[in-house]
Amino acid sequence: PVEMVKRMGVLTKYLSEKSGLNVTFRASPNLDSAVDDLGAGRTQVAYLTPVAYLQAREKYGVVPLVAPLNNGRPTFALVIGVKSDSPFKSIEDLKGKRFAFGDEKALLQKASVEAMGIKVAEFSKIAYLKHYDNIAKAVLNGDFDAGILKDTVAEDFKSKGIRVLKSSEQLPSYVFAVDKNTPKETVEKLKAAFLALKRGTPAHNATLDGFDKGYDGFVEVSDSAYDIVRKLTAPYKTGAK
Repeated sequence: PVEMVKRMGVLTKYLSEKSGLNVTFRASPNLDSAVDDLGAGRTQVAYLTPVAYLQAREKYGVVPLVAPLNNGRPTFALVIGVKSDSPFKSIEDLKGKRFAFGDEKALLQKASVEAMGIKVAEFSKIAYLKHYDNIAKAVLNGDFDAGILKDTVAEDFKSKGIRVLKSSEQLPSYVFAVDKNTPKETVEKLKAAFLALKRGTPAHNATLDGFDKGYDGFVEVSDSAYDIVRKLTAPYKTGAK
C-alpha cells in the first residue's frame, strides 16, 4: 500500500496539473473492490489488470481510456522467473516444484502458466503472494522454486538474481478505465493529459519513473484489444481445464 500511494501519487499530481481536474488516489484493498468502486461511481477512473478490466466491463460497462506503453507497445508479457543459479532449464523441470502466484483470482496468471506448458496441479506447492515484488523476493530467498512475474518486474530483478525461464505471448497492458457515467469533458481532459505524458523531458521522465520505470507513455486503447485475454481465461471462468 505504501508503494502504491507513492507511485500513484506521482501520476495523480501530474494529471491534476495537466488537466486542471482534482485527481486524487483512493487505494482499494483488492481488485474486486476496485472494480465495484468504479462501477458504483465511488471512483471515476481506475488502474486495472486486464482480467479486472474485463470483469468491470461485463458487470458495469466501464470504458477503457488509455494503456501504458512498454518500449512503445501497449503490451506486456507474463514470465516464469527462477533464480539465476537454479538448475531449471525448461518448463518441464518445474514439475513437482514450489510455485508462487500473485492473487488467487488472477485468472490470467494461471492461464498463461498453463499455456506455457505446465499444469498448475503439477506443482508440489503453490501460494499466492499478492504482488510481483513479493514473488521475486520469495524466489530469491529460496521459499519457492519459481514464480509468475510481469516482464518489467523480472527485468528490475535481473541484476538481483532473477532469470526468466519462459515467457507468455504478448498480452494487452493494464488499463486505465473510466466509469461509463463520467462526463465526456472530464474523460477528454484525462485522456489528453495521459497522452501528453511521454518520455523526453526531465519532468515527464521523472513522472513516468515514479509511476513505473518500464513505461514510456500512454496510448488510447479499445475494448477489442482485450479479446485475447477473454479467450485465454474463458476455460477458467467456466471451471473447465
